[in-house]
Amino acid sequence: MIDHLFFTGINILLAWSAYIVLLSGSLSFAQGAFMAIGCYIAGVLTVKFGWALEPALVVAAFGTAFIGAAIGYPALRTRGLYLILLTVGVTFVVRVGLEQFEYVGGVLGFGGMLGATVWHVGVAVVIVGAALCVLSVSPWQRVLDAIREDEAVAESLGINAAKVSVACFSAGAGVAAIAGGLYGHYMAFVRPEIFDILISIFVVLYVILGGVNNMWGAVLGAAILTLVPEYVRVLSEWRPTAYGVVIVLLLLFRPMGLLTFRIVTVRLPNSPRETASNQSA
Repeated sequence: MIDHLFFTGINILLAWSAYIVLLSGSLSFAQGAFMAIGCYIAGVLTVKFGWALEPALVVAAFGTAFIGAAIGYPALRTRGLYLILLTVGVTFVVRVGLEQFEYVGGVLGFGGMLGATVWHVGVAVVIVGAALCVLSVSPWQRVLDAIREDEAVAESLGINAAKVSVACFSAGAGVAAIAGGLYGHYMAFVRPEIFDILISIFVVLYVILGGVNNMWGAVLGAAILTLVPEYVRVLSEWRPTAYGVVIVLLLLFRPMGLLTFRIVTVRLPNSPRETASNQSA
């Protein structure tokens, strides 16, 4: 039961990391790569340098977010299929790079990471969830909706869509890094092959299943696709096939996911010029 709660929390964090990127209308299949980077950064700090887990996770999150921004700045100049292919390439590059990096064990793997508990995951879920709740009801959500619906119109309204998209890509990388750091310190031993493209695909499926219109869709999708195969043991060996069937059925009957509602947001206060024009009218 404890393991199920832990991995459900990890998958919720990963689903939110993909959801944050989707807020700006971009689709990333690099969350597995950012998960790996966060896992190895936190692991090096705790195993090689004797850091406590909590500060190591913070450094891993900010370090991975910086890497995500560096990757996202040129990557987000592309759109659609080209962006998907580019982020898939990032996942393979990170995996091959870790396999060649002997300092962290290379292809043999990296071990000695300990200390992560269900409570750590619970706190991380609460913090990230609270931040997303605040964002969901804030005026910034409308800015993100405008960029996602029509970037050209958003630009005409004075919104710097490129900077916002990079910020979302970076924040999503940071959240994935936290999930990776917690995962590594719970499993105690990881290998680069764990963080393959399937993780990134599953993470996107979590969001698609639950719904992309609000943060709770990612939670629902991650919980369903994590817990159902665990309790229906016959699905454990057929998980990729079951996921594929679920997505096909969703595209046919619920193309917007299980939760399609949007959370009501707060409007920005009128500027002094708008207030004066309204009063004169």
